Amino acid sequence: MNVEIHIANSNFIGYAQEICDLIYESAQARGTGIAKRSAEYVAEKIEAGKAVIALDGDKLVGFSYIETFSHKRFVANSGLVVHPDYRNQGLAKRIKRKIFDLSRRLYPNAKIFSITTGLAVMKMNTELGFKPVTFSELTDDEEFWKGCQGCRNYDILQRNNYKMCLCTGLLYDSKTQPVVQASPFAKKVVKPVIKRRKANKMFKK
Repeated sequence: MNVEIHIANSNFIGYAQEICDLIYESAQARGTGIAKRSAEYVAEKIEAGKAVIALDGDKLVGFSYIETFSHKRFVANSGLVVHPDYRNQGLAKRIKRKIFDLSRRLYPNAKIFSITTGLAVMKMNTELGFKPVTFSELTDDEEFWKGCQGCRNYDILQRNNYKMCLCTGLLYDSKTQPVVQASPFAKKVVKPVIKRRKANKMFKK
């Protein structure tokens, strides 16, 4: 696998529709809801440098983008997707780290949040310093919650007045969380233990 993860720019706009298709097919396979986005919307994120794209040569293999809410006080890393042929190889973690670092660089004072039922996503966020929170600590921007309308559990969210659902809320607040310096996904380098032979003792005759 020779995958490179790029911070998006106008050179990658041609992948916009393919990205939308990959996100949709992934959501269908998982049986979860999805905030539907047009190719034009994704292209805007790419051109603005608010996305990361993973490529194996010219082949699209992964993507994620940034959304802002509540006057840029909250940031969500959305649309994280990996091509089926490239899963279970740690690529999702690499993309997650890249979009997380980009979010902190572009919006250093914003709170980064996520809601998910996926164990893998919860684990990735936790390793980056996210903490579980109630929905009341997340954005109250209606545009974000509209993204839940395609979910099969949306009626549960509505019945609870958008305060509770089957998803877990996760939040990273740079003001209270320690800065993650090194990637928690990097492999640890284990130095080999070199055993030295003891010098033979000299005995007097």
